[in-house]
Amino acid sequence: MTDELTVLTERVDDLPVLIASLEKLELAALTDQHISSHGNWHGLSPGQVLTGWLAHILSEADHRLNQVQEWAGKRLETLQGCLGGPVCAHDFTDDRLAWLLDALSDDTTWGSLERALNQQTLRVYALEPQCVRIDSTTASGFWEVTQEGLFQFGHSKDGRPNQPQVKVVWSTLDPLGMPLATQVVSGEKADDPLYIPAIDQVRHGLDQQGLLYVGDSKLMAWSTRAHLEAGGDFYLGPFSQTHMPPEVLDAYLQPVWNGAQTLQVVERVNAEGKQESIAEGFACIESVSVEQEGLSLNWEEQRLVVRSYRHAQASKKALRGRLTQAQTALEALNQRGKGKQRFDDVDTLQQAAEALLKRHRVADLLIVRYHEQVEERWVRAYGSRPAEKRCICQVHVQVEEDEVAIQQAMRRLGWRVYGTNQAPHQCSVEQAVLAYREEYQVERSLGRLKGKPLSLTPMYLHDDQRATGLIRLLSLGLRVLTLLEGGVRRRLEESGEKLNGLYAGNPTRVTHRPTTELMLRAFKDVFLSLVTVGTQTHVHLSPLSDLQQKILHLLELPLEIYTRLASDSFKPP
Repeated sequence: MTDELTVLTERVDDLPVLIASLEKLELAALTDQHISSHGNWHGLSPGQVLTGWLAHILSEADHRLNQVQEWAGKRLETLQGCLGGPVCAHDFTDDRLAWLLDALSDDTTWGSLERALNQQTLRVYALEPQCVRIDSTTASGFWEVTQEGLFQFGHSKDGRPNQPQVKVVWSTLDPLGMPLATQVVSGEKADDPLYIPAIDQVRHGLDQQGLLYVGDSKLMAWSTRAHLEAGGDFYLGPFSQTHMPPEVLDAYLQPVWNGAQTLQVVERVNAEGKQESIAEGFACIESVSVEQEGLSLNWEEQRLVVRSYRHAQASKKALRGRLTQAQTALEALNQRGKGKQRFDDVDTLQQAAEALLKRHRVADLLIVRYHEQVEERWVRAYGSRPAEKRCICQVHVQVEEDEVAIQQAMRRLGWRVYGTNQAPHQCSVEQAVLAYREEYQVERSLGRLKGKPLSLTPMYLHDDQRATGLIRLLSLGLRVLTLLEGGVRRRLEESGEKLNGLYAGNPTRVTHRPTTELMLRAFKDVFLSLVTVGTQTHVHLSPLSDLQQKILHLLELPLEIYTRLASDSFKPP
């Protein structure tokens, strides 16, 4: 009589890497300190469930609650080995996950947990905060709009104004792009009033002063700049046309055009490792005074007047294109033909022409003249109507370029004024340009939030409270992605090494700036097999490749996070 043979295979893939990284942050322990389980809770603690769920989201790029239980049921041995305790599929029911989202949606609970995670992250990864970037994004969906609900119509950054949305304000640590503070607000809110609460949230989470906050023109509102100055922090951002209208910009640039102002050239190393000039500019000091909450604040502000070469070139090309399109469209108003509007008087022609000038944004750059001409024409006979001579009024438009106005507009292109309350020795023109050029870091984080692997959109939750909890949960996932990536890139830079084998179809391609997504994908097709023969179970783990072991070394994670899954080669069935 032969012993019965059964074989169970589980996908391990990147789960040990993700769970070990979350353990490094002590996510489970900190979660359990701030979120207490209810009396009917059994099995894994809330922190362990949250850890396993985040690993699922990052590995599967799927935040749906009803997918986790089945996923966990196919990986019980792996999850047990990674989480360090008995695991069953019912630990990850959608009811439990929904309860966790409700807990994360509580502002007090989330504030204390986020602060604890920030302190733990700074300690474990030896981070020294100096620069924080603030930006916002929207997530649109097919939700029901209620009067006081989270999902509202507003200015869509997704290009979907016909869909209700939720807004997320992100404060990230430079240069990692790691989220320090996450605000979830209703979709109709304007960005400007959200900056001060975001700054206060970062201050509470880090308990530090003297940080540089970098943002877009909405950061440069008077109230926000005064709030940062009063709190002992710094700001850097560009002025909008509201704060810096064309006539004020021209006043700054007049010495440049007269040859009286020297310019500092800004250079940086390009992707090919060569120095290239990217901008030029100069700095001046202005005294500013703001009345806020009954207090008068006065400080010295640097105005950094900068011209980006690439932006100037692109703007000139775009302006020439708009001028050509506008002239072509204006000349077409003179043409007669089937289906074309006919203009019988100057007023209607002028209205049409002005609408075209406004559409192409060249109203002050083209000279437009209108002509009215009356001609006598014979109208041929038709049916019972005899041929007759009629007076026909024709109107025409003539257009030519205003060369003086165009040259003035051209020389202004590419110039922008930035403001900072840092002293010149703290923030030069070069430092400001290079700092602001790194703004893509926060935008990349927002892209990760909405795309893979966090996949906020489409969102399958319709409850305001749980939607808030989900966005906060995904911010924890983004924290892991940025920390892993930043650590590996720093170690590769320090050692001068490059990593190869990450790119499918091109195994010899090397990089010194790998993404976390690529590194996690390298662990695809790692399997754990349990072969039971009679009363003995043999455990086998797919051997890790040289690339996988190299990535673990760069991540400063021990090989044991994988080998321990099969350390006990013989188990009772």
